[in-house]
Amino acid sequence: MDSSSPTSPAEALICFNLYAASHGFIRLYAPYLDRLSLTYPQFLVLLSLHQRDGQGVGELGTALGMESNTLSPLLKRMQAAGLLQRLRSTEDERRVVITLTETGRARAAEAAKVPGCIARDSGIGEEDYLNTLRVLRRLRGQIAKVAEQTAEGRDGPGPAASQARA
Repeated sequence: MDSSSPTSPAEALICFNLYAASHGFIRLYAPYLDRLSLTYPQFLVLLSLHQRDGQGVGELGTALGMESNTLSPLLKRMQAAGLLQRLRSTEDERRVVITLTETGRARAAEAAKVPGCIARDSGIGEEDYLNTLRVLRRLRGQIAKVAEQTAEGRDGPGPAASQARA
């Protein structure tokens, strides 16, 4: 398919293409995550803690774009599975610190290999990968800015301005 010539009205929408690509990537991840007995959100938590163990729940939520009402039950399930510990900070009792257990560290090390497998399986070259990542990060930033402006009651781009391209 020529990427500049959509075959349906939905294919002309950025949101549809992000949605479809997201589902496609999750399908690529599924066999790897099944072998690790992880869901995709659990995988993201392990990767984040593998990179920097001992994060607070708030820090982890911000890094992963997850609200605490989504993250807390996920962390409880991961603790029950023996992957991590949730401990109150000794400096600030309001802060809960998340650390990997030995089992969690081993699983996180295995999980850290998965993105390389996905890159190989998807056939995306390094240059395309980096360009796509750059565009998606910029898009996420723009969307977050508009959402923040809307939440603060300021006018962001209205439906008419963005309707034709979203």
